[in-house]
Amino acid sequence: MYITHKHISRRTALKGVGVTMALPFLEAMIPARATASQARGKVRLAAIEMVHGSAGSTAFGIKQNMWAPAAVGRDFDLSPSSLAPLEPFRNDITIVSNTDVRNAEAFTAPEIGGDHFRSSAVFLTQMHPKQTQGSDVLVGTSLDQYYAQRFGQTTAIPSMQLCIENVDQAGGCSYGYSCTYTDSISWAAPDQPLPMIRDPRTVFDQLFGVGATPAERQERRSEDKSILDWLGTAVTRLNKNLGAADRARLADYLDDVREIERRIQQVEVANGTGEQRELPGAPVGVPDSFEQHVKLMFDLQALAFASDTTRVFAFKMGRDASNRVYPDSGYKAAFHSASHHQDRDERITDFAKINKYHISMLPYFMSKLKNTPDGDRNLLDNTLIIYGSPMGNSNVHNHKRCPLFLAGHAGGALKGGMHLKAADGTPMANVMLSAAHLLGLDDFKSFGDSTSAYDLNTVPATTAAAE
Repeated sequence: MYITHKHISRRTALKGVGVTMALPFLEAMIPARATASQARGKVRLAAIEMVHGSAGSTAFGIKQNMWAPAAVGRDFDLSPSSLAPLEPFRNDITIVSNTDVRNAEAFTAPEIGGDHFRSSAVFLTQMHPKQTQGSDVLVGTSLDQYYAQRFGQTTAIPSMQLCIENVDQAGGCSYGYSCTYTDSISWAAPDQPLPMIRDPRTVFDQLFGVGATPAERQERRSEDKSILDWLGTAVTRLNKNLGAADRARLADYLDDVREIERRIQQVEVANGTGEQRELPGAPVGVPDSFEQHVKLMFDLQALAFASDTTRVFAFKMGRDASNRVYPDSGYKAAFHSASHHQDRDERITDFAKINKYHISMLPYFMSKLKNTPDGDRNLLDNTLIIYGSPMGNSNVHNHKRCPLFLAGHAGGALKGGMHLKAADGTPMANVMLSAAHLLGLDDFKSFGDSTSAYDLNTVPATTAAAE
């Protein structure tokens, strides 16, 4: 079907004083005699790291299917595993179990014991960090940045890097490693780590406050105004050129922007009262609640993807050696302490509760993407989510059988709905190489310590037979 109504550019933005807001995908952005599929944007990438491995990487956890389902292929059962919250999206996930991250291991005697302080830098680079506490850090360019450098240069923001925990501990950490390795998962070049943003207000201002001065932003906050107050005329003018469906879609998008802005303002007001906080050193815009913080960050990513403001996010949901407590998980031990479960079955079972709680954050994000149209598909169809950890059994700091799954369909390139079990010794880098190919980086012959690309759409016949 061809659509011949008046065409507006995909790069059209609403502008006001100190406000520039990109638009969601609208039917009016489809050129005459073009199809919706031709007008669709590039695949989006959300790469998410969670530290400390998983209970399912232990011998007991493997037997109990605490991470990987028992069955390989499509008929898998998520109920015993930490992935159970993903059941409503089983057809949108690709679980790849039993991969190793060798480059996070110690290569020399002085590196032994430093796993917590180099692992995060390995996750998206799959390269081994240089042991240093100085400024001469060196690891590798990360997958998200390869994609941003190739396909993100036409968006207003090529990529964004977000985090939940405090990651501004400059200088040396422990075991001879710079804190830079612990603080960032995104590397623009082997020696160029990118800073992670923890404050939702900062993310919001970067997405929607282009051109605003600090004074203008402060005025909006002090008067409790919304950025939408500066866009009324622009919205009215645009609506005159839109059909009914596009006007409704734009209204929903602006409602989402205002709701997120309102929630950020509520957090700032609550944290500005002088009352004692659970996170006393956190910026005023950071909620004390882990769930509230994560959901705000996911909302901002969904809005950015919908408006094509950026196509690339790296999201660090934890920090190695963090002792944050997650009471809503049903287990009140501190995270790092809980990860050192001493291979006791009951403590591994408790640690799995924290893993499951972390995974339970993802359906919120996936639902937002699935309910957002993007051309003739939805954003989840046109997004690749990578979730994993470069650590396996955290009790012994190993990097074998590391937790990993993909979600979304990468513009139709990833089928989903499968559990794939890699052969023993398979590098996680093989999966990352295949992810690069899904993203259109077809010329990549290798990535990190990869040995070959990993087929993410087919269950190996030998594996299926063995199961």
